[in-house]
Amino acid sequence: MSFFLNLGRQNQKTVKLKKMQEGSHGSDLLKYASATLGSGNIKQAVALPEGEDMNEWIAVNTVDFFNQINMLYGTITDFCTPESCPVMSAGAKYEYHWADGTTVKKPIKCSAPKYIEYRMQWVQEQLDDETIFPSKIGVPFPKNFLTIAKTILKRLFRVYAHIYHAHFRDVVRLTEEAHLNTSFKHFIYFIQEFSLIEKRELAPMQELIERLTK
Repeated sequence: MSFFLNLGRQNQKTVKLKKMQEGSHGSDLLKYASATLGSGNIKQAVALPEGEDMNEWIAVNTVDFFNQINMLYGTITDFCTPESCPVMSAGAKYEYHWADGTTVKKPIKCSAPKYIEYRMQWVQEQLDDETIFPSKIGVPFPKNFLTIAKTILKRLFRVYAHIYHAHFRDVVRLTEEAHLNTSFKHFIYFIQEFSLIEKRELAPMQELIERLTK
């Protein structure tokens, strides 16, 4: 998606992006997805290509969404501070506390920027783990891959939700709302196609989701 590449060049605060190895099958799948999305048919763009492995398709798109959200959030980091966002929330009804299940087992309350920093570092670690996201041809995905992918996507959704609820005016001032809406619409169609996030988790954004997917 060329506009996200341009967005990445403009944004110097983005954390490290996950790159697909050029010439790999994953890289080819990503190019296919980008070309199909460029046709304007999102339903076709998210559908599993004929003959492809579902785990690999979900892996490629998970990496892509991670990169997109990193770039989008990077544009509003000046506005998302411990002072402006002392808790990680998605509106008045939804507050998120951080835990990774290993080093932080009991959820802790923290500011939105700190929560998102923890969240993105955790996702990056999963994506860089060759036993979870194998980059070499012929190396199988783990049996629990789908469970891990669902957790990653659920956590990425919360960043979208925070951006919309707390920073949409900032996004509009930066004239990035079209990029945000396109990315989120693509994300929602994808997770719905493969039932990757439970409906109750989507509640903070349900109204917008219904509008985008009509």
